[in-house]
Amino acid sequence: MTFNRPNTGTLISGILLIGLGVLALFSQLFRDLHIWTALWPFFIIGAGALFFVGMFAGGKSVAGLAIPGAIITVNGLILLAQNLSGRWSSWSYSWTVTLASVGLGIFIMGWYQQDETRKQSGLKVMKIATILFIAFGIFFELLFSRGGLLGSQYAFPALLILVGAYLVISRSGLLSKRKTIDETPAEPTNPEIQS
Repeated sequence: MTFNRPNTGTLISGILLIGLGVLALFSQLFRDLHIWTALWPFFIIGAGALFFVGMFAGGKSVAGLAIPGAIITVNGLILLAQNLSGRWSSWSYSWTVTLASVGLGIFIMGWYQQDETRKQSGLKVMKIATILFIAFGIFFELLFSRGGLLGSQYAFPALLILVGAYLVISRSGLLSKRKTIDETPAEPTNPEIQS
């Protein structure tokens, strides 16, 4: 008696359909609870997790599924955090976390394939994305949020004017200290002439 290996695509499709059916059933049974508004990010997280299921089921030859799996799962987690906090404006810098999830996917792929070079590449991408996240997060949260430094409607234009004025003044040379240069040329030092 021979057993055929199950088709991974069929397995993932079946799990996806079961999940959709359960969500549809819950939304019908608990209409007054508005369950979908709280649970929809979990659907995205689950879709990302299915890529990891496919990666482990398919073996090392399909380790590249870790990259879309990480991207979708991390974006689902971002959406869950934003859904719970109501801070949808954080998308202005959350794209950097998506970049970090690419690095995470590369790292997981390298770990699964036991490829140290890929793991290091993934870590580098995650480091760059973390720096960008911090920089853009500070910029958008501190400067442009309602309670931030530039929360008023006049502060940002005033800042642009000040930065522009500084650039014009510094380019004109008014801020730089000029050094007096002696116009007489220095005597050349040639070792052949001295000996």
